[in-house]
Amino acid sequence: MTASILISQDLSCAGQVSMTVALPLLGALGFRPTILPTALLSTHTGGLGANTYLDLSSEMTKIITHWETLPLSFSAIYLGYLGNKAVDVLLKERLRIGTAKSLWLIDPVMGDHGRLYRGFTAAYVTKMRKLAAHASLLTPNVTEAQLLLGQTCTSGTISNAQAHSIVGALKQKFTASAILLTGVQLNNGQIGVFGSDAISREIWELQRKKLPGSYFGTGDLFASILLATLLKKKKLKTAATSAMDFVSACIENAQTEKNRDPRFGLDYSQQLSVLLKQLT
Repeated sequence: MTASILISQDLSCAGQVSMTVALPLLGALGFRPTILPTALLSTHTGGLGANTYLDLSSEMTKIITHWETLPLSFSAIYLGYLGNKAVDVLLKERLRIGTAKSLWLIDPVMGDHGRLYRGFTAAYVTKMRKLAAHASLLTPNVTEAQLLLGQTCTSGTISNAQAHSIVGALKQKFTASAILLTGVQLNNGQIGVFGSDAISREIWELQRKKLPGSYFGTGDLFASILLATLLKKKKLKTAATSAMDFVSACIENAQTEKNRDPRFGLDYSQQLSVLLKQLT
């Protein structure tokens, strides 16, 4: 049976980020995606000027109410960038959109490089902590992990030992969740993912060479591939490896595209056939 996935995050009209990555990618990989948009933006907020922002939180509850009249259920719920009002809706309506068997992948998108994203406050962090407590799998970057833990946010590289310590602290705070600390800039010039299953005390790590350049939407690509691989019954470390390899290959391809603006995200089309073969 084809797995049905609910994707709830923002929809940026221009650029390969958020919903415009997750929806086509998960559909192409053979799943049945349903969307619950949290906001409509002209572009994402990363360096593309004064984007428009239309909050859709007032429609979210109406959409969920209509869905209850339909034969809809979700094997997985994937939450990304939400917004101040949308996170309130999802906290309130959580039990109406998922079941006891649903996999909840929560990417607590709210900051990077040691600071909160524009428009978010400490109050949003508090609400995200409450939502993160319901995650089957939690995938913060270092800044988001520090915010969830109430730690002072740092920027720049960290050591392997520091990354292990952050994952250990997350496991203590979110005891029911598997943890992936993503996009870790390491002192040795590598980029890493540090993870631990929900029922395991082991903390493992994956490292890849950090490639030059900065591309928007890489986290959305990573989370989408991660979820797809997990739903193909692969273990978390295997899924994280597939996601890292996919993103790395997309970045390598982008290095050869002289006219592509990195603010508009990565072209993943060349790697899609490779991934389909792996998953089947």
